[in-house]
Amino acid sequence: MSTDSDINNNDTDGGELVLVTGGNGYLGTHVISGLLRSGHRVRTTVRSHGRATSAEASVRSAIAASGVDPGGRLDVVSADLTADDGWDDAMAGCTRVLHVASPFPSVQPENADDLIVPARDGTLRVLRAARDHGVKRVVMTSSFAAVGYGAKDGDEYDESDWTDPADDNAPYIRSKTIAELAAWDFVAEEGDGLELTVINPSGIFGPTLGPRLSASTELVKAMLEGAMEAAPRMHFGMVDVRDVADLHLRAMTHPAAAGQRFLASDERAVSFLWIAQVLAEHLGERAARVPTHEVSDEELREADRSDSALREAAEQAEKVPVLRTEKARSVFGWTPRDPVTTILDTAESLFRLGLVKG
Repeated sequence: MSTDSDINNNDTDGGELVLVTGGNGYLGTHVISGLLRSGHRVRTTVRSHGRATSAEASVRSAIAASGVDPGGRLDVVSADLTADDGWDDAMAGCTRVLHVASPFPSVQPENADDLIVPARDGTLRVLRAARDHGVKRVVMTSSFAAVGYGAKDGDEYDESDWTDPADDNAPYIRSKTIAELAAWDFVAEEGDGLELTVINPSGIFGPTLGPRLSASTELVKAMLEGAMEAAPRMHFGMVDVRDVADLHLRAMTHPAAAGQRFLASDERAVSFLWIAQVLAEHLGERAARVPTHEVSDEELREADRSDSALREAAEQAEKVPVLRTEKARSVFGWTPRDPVTTILDTAESLFRLGLVKG
């Protein structure tokens, strides 16, 4: 398991100012916490739209919940991925950038461009500003979505695999693929020495530091509240949010990380029913309402016919992916947490924050 001492032993300069985009998000708060814990100064961007003050309070509350006192080492500024305003000020003085922000919808939009355009253009906006301000390296959060949805023989995946952006995948999958491809093209053609490293996490679970929930923590919440009668039939990779944050910090400075992408996942695929069974086994009465069976074959066929939002689940029902993460393990000495720990810590954080309805 990754530890605070592991992070502190990285080749880092505590005086460096690091920019984190999307600092009030699920992963962003953990990334900021790790940076502050390792002695860095952090500037983070939040979308304003008149809510900058409340967003800053949300970030600081989440960091405090992680047990870190930022003191004067955390600066929260407004910058939106859909506009140029604010990025020059956000980038000024920063030596490294962790580009975590990206749209992740609870419901797939009818128009794929509603996701693709801000993901791609926002990434290019960040990279362009980083280059212009002499930033040494950008670490970008991509996704297994950009790796594991292409046509190939077998279900084993590593960093050499790519999703085809032209395939008829869900808008989110296409947006992550297109944004990452655009990032690599930009650095190759216009980067002027800017280094890029990409992290491709599978399904991110783990404790939330605040009430703003990710899609994965919403799923666990729905299970605990009895809102999910039957578990979707799908297997997927899982990784702890704390380990994804740790991998970003390692990739930020490691010489061998430049120009590379890294899968972040436990190598064993899990299912939604497995998550429910872990909750039931370890949480007793607190997990009395979790689903006890999977969606039937007939329900899957009906979903495929009648609900485009569930089509992906139907198509993936029989696939059990194997994610090869030897690269991150060998380059960084990275060892992710056990998925059981991850799921239980997710649930405990929801209970602790009072986010599970009785």
